[in-house]
Amino acid sequence: MNPTSIIPISITDIAKQEVIKALSIKGIPENYFLRVGLRGGACSATYLIGFDKMGEHDELYQIDELKVIIDKRHLMYLINIELDFEEEGNGFTFNKL
Repeated sequence: MNPTSIIPISITDIAKQEVIKALSIKGIPENYFLRVGLRGGACSATYLIGFDKMGEHDELYQIDELKVIIDKRHLMYLINIELDFEEEGNGFTFNKL
């Protein structure tokens, strides 16, 4: 498992800290990674975030101390997208850069 060097998505520092906190509090197993991707398709697709095992269509990315998996079929939709966290609002959000 070699992390890919070109990273399509960026993650703000506050979002990274929230993910790290969730990993430690919830006791997520070591073979699970942060998954970022899409749910649905066409005009109704929405971004998703969660913890998951790697699948056959996934790419692994190392973003600072986080290991992130993204389905290869979702990569083009995540280019220039930023994962952020709003403490006083919606929690994790996705922003177009």
